[in-house]
Amino acid sequence: MTGSLTVAVVLAAGSGTRFVGSTHKLLSVAQGRPVYHWAVESAIEASIGPVVVVTGKTPLPLDFALSDQAQASIAKWGLPNSIDNPNWSTGMASSVHCAIEYAASLGAQAVVVGLADQPCVPPSAWQRVASSTSPLAVATYDTKRGNPVKLHAEMWSHVPTTGDEGARNLLRSHHQLVSEVSCHGSAIDIDTIEDLEQASKLIVESRRIV
Repeated sequence: MTGSLTVAVVLAAGSGTRFVGSTHKLLSVAQGRPVYHWAVESAIEASIGPVVVVTGKTPLPLDFALSDQAQASIAKWGLPNSIDNPNWSTGMASSVHCAIEYAASLGAQAVVVGLADQPCVPPSAWQRVASSTSPLAVATYDTKRGNPVKLHAEMWSHVPTTGDEGARNLLRSHHQLVSEVSCHGSAIDIDTIEDLEQASKLIVESRRIV
């Protein structure tokens, strides 16, 4: 694969230690499905390119039932791939680098990176961020920055190799290159039981947004 290929990345490697539920937060249930199902399906439905899920602490099967829209995207881009980050404990930055290495192996020119614990980010947010022509682009929700984030290939070498901020430091240090993309939905992430309950209420509404 060459040219202007973009890879959609879902980061799912963390330990989720702040979540105090009976299971890993990504496996906790929101609207009848594990949290990560929503995030992965949204990335697939966006159909911006191949999808890769970066795992680490907890194995996450990807053979779950998907919407017709997601199935249509798979027919175009193939099934989502899963790659393991053996260095997940060093922070989110190492997972971003795993994704970049995978994207580079496909000849991609950009990655759009989202988080598996953000089930209320709709496909339209992935699409809008992916369509930005800036070297760096970030979704905003009610003017507040969130995910996903687009990193063009020219910026990959600037991504930190360790730490838990992912691309956040890069956006700050290269602010003049950043395009903020207003999106619908919500970037709420699941860190507490209360977050899970709130996200469960928001999922259906966010999925209606096109």
